[in-house]
Amino acid sequence: MEKRNCLLIGAPVDTGKKRKGCMMGPDAYRTAELAETLEALGHSVSDVGNIVPATGRNVSCANPLVHSLSETVAWAEALAAAGKDAAARGFAIFMGGDHSLSLGTVAGMAAYAADRGRPLFVLWLDAHTDLHTPLTTDSGNLHGTPLGYVAGADGFDAFPPMPKVVPAANICMIGLRSVDGAEKAMLKDSAMSAVDMRAIDEHGIAKPLSDFLKSVAAANGLLHVSLDVDFLDPAIAPAVGTTVPGGATFREAHLVMEMLGDSGLVTSLDLVELNPFLDERGRTASLMVDLTASLLGRRVFDRPTQSF
Repeated sequence: MEKRNCLLIGAPVDTGKKRKGCMMGPDAYRTAELAETLEALGHSVSDVGNIVPATGRNVSCANPLVHSLSETVAWAEALAAAGKDAAARGFAIFMGGDHSLSLGTVAGMAAYAADRGRPLFVLWLDAHTDLHTPLTTDSGNLHGTPLGYVAGADGFDAFPPMPKVVPAANICMIGLRSVDGAEKAMLKDSAMSAVDMRAIDEHGIAKPLSDFLKSVAAANGLLHVSLDVDFLDPAIAPAVGTTVPGGATFREAHLVMEMLGDSGLVTSLDLVELNPFLDERGRTASLMVDLTASLLGRRVFDRPTQSF
């Protein structure tokens, strides 16, 4: 595998939902030796530290349920700038932080892709579609809105305009198992690929991923991967505030990451929704580090024995 210049970017975002703890995620990844693991695979690694939000400004939303809007917008602005800069220098790994951080990271990658004259593709590994907007959310939690934003949905007037909207056909969601009625309606006539766990149970996880990767390669696209802890089954990854039973198994998750690594198409990565306060002796942080290693060259024969 090609050796990468990996840039670790701390994104201690904790404004996208009410349950606190994701702000500790970046340091949990550092403690779980993400940098050392990637260096052992031959990559160069630079930890650029934690991003701080942009200067806040007064913004509002017609939906009174939305909370922490100004703070989340400030994070999105800062992460978009940091992401675009990092993409020009290497392989950006955003250590989160709740999933609202992707409002910024994908925007930054979209800006970089547009400058390069190449299309951006997004792989969303998640139990949820995160297709809501600030106007449609009934929880007020903005970590459920990033894909709505990057796909160009209405209702994001408080946020900076997307540098370039990601076409629906360039978005693939895998691992879905908690999708509400409004999001189902959004998907009904959409060109987005939405792969739920029933489809995975019936046909396996490799085929839909392989099909998506073929489309990325055919378009000479850049691929941003957003890996949510709740993509995984909570039995193996308990450190998340949005647990949904029936997620990806250890073997399925590693297969996905190894296939992504084999493709050579991934240009940036989000690691999101890790809440160390809910972990068990760091097992979830260690698993996320292990999955990142699989994306960046470790294979099943190389996997070390772990104890907890």
